[in-house]
Amino acid sequence: MGSPQGPPPSPIAQGPRRTIPPVVRTVVVIALLYLFLVGVKMLEGGIKGLGSDTAGGLFDGITNPLAALFVGILATVLVQSSSVTTSTIVGLVATGVLPIETAVPMVMGANIGTTITNTIVSLAHARKSDEFRLAFAAATMHDFFNVIAVVILLPLEIATGFLQSTATWIAGLLPSGADATFNSPIKGAVKWGAVKVEGLLELFILNDKAVAIAFIVFGIAIIFAALTFITKNMKVLIASRIESSINAALAKSGLVGMMVGIIVTVAVQSSSITTSILVPLVAAGLILVRNAYPITLGANIGTTVTALLAALASGAVSGMTIALVHLLFNIVGILILYPIPKIRHVPVILAEKLADIAVRQKWLAVAYVGIAFVAIPLAGIFILN
Repeated sequence: MGSPQGPPPSPIAQGPRRTIPPVVRTVVVIALLYLFLVGVKMLEGGIKGLGSDTAGGLFDGITNPLAALFVGILATVLVQSSSVTTSTIVGLVATGVLPIETAVPMVMGANIGTTITNTIVSLAHARKSDEFRLAFAAATMHDFFNVIAVVILLPLEIATGFLQSTATWIAGLLPSGADATFNSPIKGAVKWGAVKVEGLLELFILNDKAVAIAFIVFGIAIIFAALTFITKNMKVLIASRIESSINAALAKSGLVGMMVGIIVTVAVQSSSITTSILVPLVAAGLILVRNAYPITLGANIGTTVTALLAALASGAVSGMTIALVHLLFNIVGILILYPIPKIRHVPVILAEKLADIAVRQKWLAVAYVGIAFVAIPLAGIFILN
C-alpha cells in the first residue's frame, strides 16, 4: 500500500486565487504590443541615425552586380527599412542616376537586409531556451528564404534579364504620373510614440549620435520588457482550443497565411513589423513555425507596395520598372520554392537547425547577426567594387 496522503490544503489556507479577466489581459496585450512596436521603431531610428551618413553614399559608383547586392543589404540594415531603400532606389532610377541593371540586385539585397530587425527581436528570448529556439527559427527562416531566392534568381537575371524585361513590359501598360500616397495610421501612431521619446531624450542629450545610441539602448530595453509580458499574457489569453483553430486555419492553405502577411504589411507599411510581431507569437507556442512561414512570404510581397507607390508618384517608367522588379522577384521566388512539397520547407528546416545550434551557443546567434548582415556585405563591397 502506498503511503497515506494528507488532506488537501483548505481554500482558506491557500488564500483566494486572483485571476485577471480576459478583457483586461487583451487591453494589456494591445498596450504591450504598441510599446513593442515603439521599441522596434526606436531601434530602427537609432541604427538609422548612426548610419544615415553612410547609407546615402553607398549607391555611388557601384557596377558589379554582387557588390550591388551587398549594397542593398547594408543600406537596408543602416536605414532599417527595405521600403526606404527600395523607394530611394526607385527615385535614383527614375532620375537616371542609377542604371536599372545595377538597381535589380540592390532591391534583392534589400529583401535580405530587412530581416535583421526580427532576428534582433528574437534575441530578446535568449534567457529561455525553448522560447528562443522557436523565436530564432521564426526569424531566420525569413533570412534563409530570401537568400535562397537570391541564389536562384540573381544568376538567372544576370544571364537572361527576365525580371527586368517582364517589368519593363508591364510598366509600359500602366498609366504614369499618378499622385499616389498612403499613410498608415498604425505606422503613424508608432512613429508618434517614438518621436515623443526622442523629444524627451533630446532634452538631456544634445549630441545627435548620443541620441541615436540612447534610442538603440532604450529601444532594446522596451523590446525585451514588452516581449516578456506579451509572451506571458498571450499564453494565458489564448486557450489551446483557439490556438489549435489558428494553426488549423493556417495549415489548411499557405495562401491564407500569405494573404495575412500581405494585408498586415500593407496596413503597417513595414515587413519588419509584420515579421517581428510573429516572433513572440511563435515563441509563445501560439503559432507553429511552419504555419508562420507563409505569413513571412506574404510580408515580402506586401512590402513592395511602398516602392510601387513611390514609382507612381515619380511618373517615370524606369522607376515603375524597378519597383515591379522587386514585386516580381518576390512572387517568382515564392512560385519556385513554395508549391513543391519536397523543397517548400527547406528554409524552415535550415532555420530550425540554426536555432538548435544557437540555443547551445547563444553567442553564435549574436555573431550570426553581425557577420551575415554587416561583415559579409562590407567585405563584399570592398572586394568587388
